Amino acid sequence: MRIRSLGVIDDAVVELSPGFTAVTGETGAGKTMVVTSLGLLLGGRADPALVRIGAKAAVVEGRIALRPGATAAIRAEEAGAELDEGALLVSRTVSAEGRSRAYLGGRSVPNGVLAEIADELVAVHGQTDQQGLLRPARQREALDRYAGDAVAGPLAKYAEAYRRLRAVAGELEELTTRARERAQEADLLRFGLDEIAAVEPLAGEDVELAAEAERLGHAEALASAAALAHSALAGNPEDPESVDATTLVAGAHRALEAVRSHDPALAALAERIGEVGILLGDVAGELAGYADDLDADPLRLAAVEERRAALTALTRKYGKYGDDMAAVLDWAQRGAARLTELDGDDDRIGELAAERDGLRRELSVLAQELTDARTEAAARFADAVTAELASLAMPHARVSFAVRQVEDAEGVEVGGRTVAYGPTGADEVELLLAPHPGAPARPIAKGASGGELSRVMLAVEVVFAGTDPVPTYLFDEVDAGVGGRAAVEIGRRLAKLAKSAQVVVVTHLPQVAAFADRQLLVEKTNDGSVTRSGVTVLEGEDRVRELSRMLAGQEDSETARAHAEELLATARAES
Repeated sequence: MRIRSLGVIDDAVVELSPGFTAVTGETGAGKTMVVTSLGLLLGGRADPALVRIGAKAAVVEGRIALRPGATAAIRAEEAGAELDEGALLVSRTVSAEGRSRAYLGGRSVPNGVLAEIADELVAVHGQTDQQGLLRPARQREALDRYAGDAVAGPLAKYAEAYRRLRAVAGELEELTTRARERAQEADLLRFGLDEIAAVEPLAGEDVELAAEAERLGHAEALASAAALAHSALAGNPEDPESVDATTLVAGAHRALEAVRSHDPALAALAERIGEVGILLGDVAGELAGYADDLDADPLRLAAVEERRAALTALTRKYGKYGDDMAAVLDWAQRGAARLTELDGDDDRIGELAAERDGLRRELSVLAQELTDARTEAAARFADAVTAELASLAMPHARVSFAVRQVEDAEGVEVGGRTVAYGPTGADEVELLLAPHPGAPARPIAKGASGGELSRVMLAVEVVFAGTDPVPTYLFDEVDAGVGGRAAVEIGRRLAKLAKSAQVVVVTHLPQVAAFADRQLLVEKTNDGSVTRSGVTVLEGEDRVRELSRMLAGQEDSETARAHAEELLATARAES
């Protein structure tokens, strides 16, 4: 892993070997930046405050070896990444302005993709995780994670049923609390639909009636005009001397017909005049029929106007300005559908209530399954952690889990009691510690000293490590507050864990560092930065000097050197 312009680190390369790697150095030298760098590669939050003063951006690059067919490799290839001889190249850039970019196998990817892959690659356990495990909610999560499929299966079913119950209960509450509003809405819809049904409007009827009213209102003028036009075209039977257009055109046609054989042009004109005569005859006939059919009945006009008024009233109420009868009919259709929906609310309320009761019964069964699975896993988990504590110089300590429920009349039934429930079941889980025989089991936050708490947390993490599929574990000073024999046991336990996985430990304890397969020293230069040469692999005499410094604060102390050499000899003898 190469780190540039991150915190106190100017430019440094960190090589993490297989097995157990210990990262050591003076306080403030930048050891934690190694953890921070790895966190950035794993999709962690990018903080611009980490960028070294004067630099434009911090850059972390890493090369991670992957097992063939690993889930992380498959996910990386799905994201467009290319593997380099079975290894994955990862890069993360954080600008001083706060912008962050991630690259995976040469392809730019969202930070979330790095986080997805990280879950398959590295488990990070630090002081933040340690404090988090003091919270009961995190302890329940830890227990569920340890239990595996025994809890994951029913928990997934429970979570789905719980989400459905919340949705059903919400809809049911809305329907019941808004009953008055829905009843008022239904009454208004019924009134409107009844009013429209009483009129029985037809599509386009208002347009047709408007035209008929216009015709009936001017019936006398229309009849007079039609009669005058007919007389002009076909003559007045009561006035034999009158001249009409039909007679005149017929005379013109006869005149041209008599001579049409002498000139084709004149023959064509004769034909056109003949057509005019035919057209005049047709129009005259239609005028006569129009006058005969014209209805001047004032009663009909009154009926039409009354009908129009009824339709207009509907348009004003159920349409918009300028709308026709189609808008009213559309409102009636939508109103009828909505009324059916509202009228069905009572049935819906009954259906929802029945579904709610069924879901509560289902949750009771699933919550009981969760409680049983957690109780069984809690016993195994507690025994495993207790065994680990014995190897961490706490041979008489015992760890247990309290899996309990809180009674609530509105809850679900578990174990014959009605108890409170939530999105993860009905259980409250708390990790308890009895540090010595005869001591009461108390919550670990209250029942453990600083050193004991660190060992309990490490034991918990080691037990987790046995169930986690990830190949790398990073421990960031989880040995804080520990010393003496307990520190030696922690180093021994981490070395044992490193036989089956890659283990990286940031530590200030020489007893822990001595058990490492490789020890890295992080140290600043005179200007307060960590350069490329500031992260070195310690071997031989250099490692003895660093362990002496960690033991006594004096690199050349003969007593400290002897103790350092003894620690290394002990660790090598047990490896």
